[in-house]
Amino acid sequence: MDATGSDLRVLVVDDSNTIRRSAEIFLKQGGYQVFLAEDGFDALAKVNDCKPHLIFCDILMPRLDGYQTCAIIKRNASFAAVPVIMLSSKDGVFDKARGRMVGSEHYLTKPFTKDQLLQAVRQFGAKHDAQEGGV
Repeated sequence: MDATGSDLRVLVVDDSNTIRRSAEIFLKQGGYQVFLAEDGFDALAKVNDCKPHLIFCDILMPRLDGYQTCAIIKRNASFAAVPVIMLSSKDGVFDKARGRMVGSEHYLTKPFTKDQLLQAVRQFGAKHDAQEGGV
């Protein structure tokens, strides 16, 4: 198994500069390519440009929240298979269920640790590795 992950592209969508920067640092230390978006509209523009293999998406954002952003991404045939992991400061059952309803694969509670973030990438980024292996 290739642990470098250097070809794996990860998009982090969060309106908090602090969360975006810490996620970027953790992910780059893990050897991943990182792209940042500050809200749902920014994310939708960047998804087409960077073609991420995995997306971390905050739930509470201005203009377009994480649920709406995830639903729009999942409705696009080109990105429907890209795993989306919701980020929230609340660890509620309702939030997790609602995230699954719009197509998210997983849920991380903020503040997350470097280990939690990298574990999620290893778990859900493996889909990308399996697809790339057959090409």
